Amino acid sequence: MQKSVISQLQVGRQYAKKWPMRKELAPLFVEFKVIKATELAITVMPILAMLTLFFQLNYLGPDFLPQAIASALFFISLPLQGLLWLGKRSQTPLAPPMQRWYNELYTKMLANGYQIPLTEKKPRYAELAELLNDMFNKMDKAFTQQQF
Repeated sequence: MQKSVISQLQVGRQYAKKWPMRKELAPLFVEFKVIKATELAITVMPILAMLTLFFQLNYLGPDFLPQAIASALFFISLPLQGLLWLGKRSQTPLAPPMQRWYNELYTKMLANGYQIPLTEKKPRYAELAELLNDMFNKMDKAFTQQQF
């Protein structure tokens, strides 16, 4: 099912908030880097777009208004691209090796007192984020250190 761009952006934002930003996960998943870059882009790119627009119009004149607008829109679009990627990634089913790892991790967490049942047979990255978040928040440090 195709989603609208706005809903995809919202899903990406929710996924960025849900993903555990732990250094242990950085070498395993690209989400850590994408979320950090997207958060930086959300704060920096609107300012950079305005500065680009101002300086191009100020120094080059109104004849260069289309180029100034195009470059400002490019800078504005960068954080949106990160959120769109995160939204698509959150809905992507896990690859078979990652799904096996997800199931092994879930089984180990159940053995250590985890109470929440599995929701889907084919987990997506959104469910992986929830499981990892629960692992870091609800399980003891010895368990999490043993996993990584």
